[in-house]
Amino acid sequence: MTEEPQTLQVITVWDLPTRLFHWILVGLVVAQWLTAESSGTMDYHIWGGYAVLMLVLFRLIWGFVGSETARFGNFVRGPGAALAYVKDLQRGETPLYLGHNPMGGWSIVLMLVLLLVQAITGLFANDDIMIEGPLYPWISKGTSDWLTSIHKFNFNLLLAVIAMHISAVLFYLLVKHENLVHPMLSGRKRLSPEWATQAPRLVSPWRALVVLVVVGLGVWMLVR
Repeated sequence: MTEEPQTLQVITVWDLPTRLFHWILVGLVVAQWLTAESSGTMDYHIWGGYAVLMLVLFRLIWGFVGSETARFGNFVRGPGAALAYVKDLQRGETPLYLGHNPMGGWSIVLMLVLLLVQAITGLFANDDIMIEGPLYPWISKGTSDWLTSIHKFNFNLLLAVIAMHISAVLFYLLVKHENLVHPMLSGRKRLSPEWATQAPRLVSPWRALVVLVVVGLGVWMLVR
């Protein structure tokens, strides 16, 4: 007698604020790249930088007060866990995680750090012609030039990490046959019934709105 296949259950793993953060940030990074390379768009680049800073600060706070899968304590694991996960992949195994796996968790942390460095250095940067960051008057020209060079170099590092992130998504899709994009769009995964008891705790999106308003006011006061 053959066993009937298990009916997969739909489980919400990503809350709306986390998903909105992800995709708005994707659009902003593309926009920042384009406005940095185009003439006459630096004002848009500066405003985009404020938006990036707001989003990154929001995500850092959300990593402590947000839904379970969004919290750093849920997906930031030690080097041993990340190494064990890599060894599992090398053996052809794919351990399942509701949220980020150990390697993905560290890539998220690295990307947030680079984005924070990018946004902060941009506040002090200058282009030696007519554009200066809002905090340029706080420092010397030499320090601003140094931070500007970090701003430019850091963006190349950020592009490299983004390329690795996209490569990992394609690897899981083409090799492991696991679509990581769809859950970040819909918020849901189709999993076997035993995972239903481990569905993550999600918090109200209104909490995210409060965090965003507080962060927005803080950034506005800083750049003013």
